[in-house]
Amino acid sequence: MPEGARIGPCVGRVGKFLCIGLNYADHAAETGAKVPDEPEVFSKATSAVSGPFDDVEIPRGATKVDWEVELGVVIGRHAKYVGIDKALDHVAGYCVVNDLSERAFQLERGKQWDKGKGCDTFGPIGPWLVTKDEVADPQALAMWLEVDAHRYQNGNTRTMVFGVAHIVSYLSQFMSLHPGDVISTGTPPGVGLGQKPEPIYLKAGQTMRLSIEGLGEQRQRVVQGS
Repeated sequence: MPEGARIGPCVGRVGKFLCIGLNYADHAAETGAKVPDEPEVFSKATSAVSGPFDDVEIPRGATKVDWEVELGVVIGRHAKYVGIDKALDHVAGYCVVNDLSERAFQLERGKQWDKGKGCDTFGPIGPWLVTKDEVADPQALAMWLEVDAHRYQNGNTRTMVFGVAHIVSYLSQFMSLHPGDVISTGTPPGVGLGQKPEPIYLKAGQTMRLSIEGLGEQRQRVVQGS
């Protein structure tokens, strides 16, 4: 990449940015939450979308900013009331998502997840949109995340509670999915909230690196927002 060049988000106009919470049983356990009977759905503001190498800003008043490496699913064809057996026909491809979260906003300010998930820069996607034909099995992808070269997350999409086809089908029962919609499918264990003996959260000056097998690598510097 030429010096000074920027790689933007791998989807130019995200219509909806939908997310699935607690979708890895071991991640639910580390946060003290029950594994949901149905997919736990929330949204990130599309204004959170950023490039894979853009700075991540700590919002004003934030004290508990956390990381989450996740498999992103990009919709390619309109989907409404789709069965699980046909769900992947509506997928254009896959990408890396860092579902950043401000845990105090999320869990201590009325327990409305969107407030802790939709802050500016909290949705890096990319670097690549890898087309569906290049991913033999979305349920067999290794994934990891490091902060300042310390590996906190080291998982695999095979341990999802609800797989990609199930998620796409499920969401299409409640809303139409359109080309360019992005679904972030949950994170494996190792988030800052789940660290023992005490949670660990991001600080200005730190650097995150994260990757999913075959989908490329992200790198973000953490800065204090104004």
